Amino acid sequence: MKLKSLSRVLVAAGLVASISGCASIVGNPEQTLTFTSTPSQAGLSITDERGKEVFDGNTPSTVSLRKSDGTYFGGKTYRVSFSKPGYRTHEITLDAKPNGWYVGGNLLMGGIVGWLIVDPWNGNMYTLGPDYVDTKLRAGTAMSGGGDINVALISEIAEEAKPHLQLVYQSS
Repeated sequence: MKLKSLSRVLVAAGLVASISGCASIVGNPEQTLTFTSTPSQAGLSITDERGKEVFDGNTPSTVSLRKSDGTYFGGKTYRVSFSKPGYRTHEITLDAKPNGWYVGGNLLMGGIVGWLIVDPWNGNMYTLGPDYVDTKLRAGTAMSGGGDINVALISEIAEEAKPHLQLVYQSS
């Protein structure tokens, strides 16, 4: 009798493993990331691949971001922008990449169903990285690709950025 109960449990466990993906079992549809900057209190703006702003605030901040857009193999991409008066704007891109549970877990337990059906639909298979972003903003003003120079009043430049300024022209 005990052998029959054990076999039922094993069959049920095998059935669950075969219809689910590993990343779907252990993963989450969102990931929490931390953003800091030097100097702190820089403007922090995060937009997704569609140009929709998903966060607007200041550093330091901890933000939960979705890892999938809800489509088949639809990993999210985010553009993160740090800005502060007197400093150059700094931008980075965060891309969703398959995580170890998707790759290795499905190799061991989920199989083809996990790799090609379950995990690609729910987004749990992705990781956004890095989890912690610490940006050091450079003093100065942003310059466009065309070589233009932006002019700012000295009163608009942050005190900690002033030692890095260079005199370009002085009238007599």
